[in-house]
Amino acid sequence: MTTDLKAKAELFHSLHTAAHRPLILPNAWDAAGARIVEETGATAIATTSSGVAWSLGAADGNHADRDEVVRSVARMTAAVGVPVSADIEGGYAADTDGVAETVRRVLAAGAVGINIEDSYAGGPHPLRPVADQASRIAAAREAADEAGVPLFIHARIDTLLRQAGGIGDTLDRAAAYLAAGADGIFVPGTTDPGVIAELAAAIPAPLGILTGPGAPPVTALAQAGAARISVGGAIAEAAYALVRRAAREVLSTGTYEELSGALGYAELNALMRG
Repeated sequence: MTTDLKAKAELFHSLHTAAHRPLILPNAWDAAGARIVEETGATAIATTSSGVAWSLGAADGNHADRDEVVRSVARMTAAVGVPVSADIEGGYAADTDGVAETVRRVLAAGAVGINIEDSYAGGPHPLRPVADQASRIAAAREAADEAGVPLFIHARIDTLLRQAGGIGDTLDRAAAYLAAGADGIFVPGTTDPGVIAELAAAIPAPLGILTGPGAPPVTALAQAGAARISVGGAIAEAAYALVRRAAREVLSTGTYEELSGALGYAELNALMRG
């Protein structure tokens, strides 16, 4: 098990380093979705905390039950052959020991990467203090090292997303998180190629960007310096929007046009058997 995880983790690391060939991650939230994303040609799978939480009946923002999230991750890793990175939000824990335990659990579930964010859900400020978050990242790194797996720690910095700081604050946090053991830096909240270029030039590690409708295309983000591009919960949001439209249509007009273009039962069943 550890040997297989180690090999997948090493592969996952390598996917972040190709010049102008970013790792593109259409995020998944359940086993069928992960299998479909893999089938389309994705070289890795990343979970979306929002999609996972909603599928479990919880709100995003560290409200999902850790055990249920880990079981969801395990189902996704079992469904695909490519590396899987788990979004663990703030670590699903109040302290560093709890973060380390979360990391041990997602490794046991088969994940070889994590996202861990510095948003302080329920805290006195939008973001955790830098030293506090750095200690949580260090705990994650130590837990992974003890397991013998080079876990890719994608440290999410929410200064821009939460309007809790500027470029300078973002770079200060990036330096602290990398020193604590992070492998990459994730800065949601901007898709401006100029800002991305400034961040990429100043951060000596792969830079992750969150994108979606209205943003520049992947090629432009890659040219600006993004090494990892994900869509977060956008696919889950689109899928649930289809649920609403289809339900409204059949209840109001008795028609089924919103269901056209669906994947067929036989195709989905064969995909999951495979």
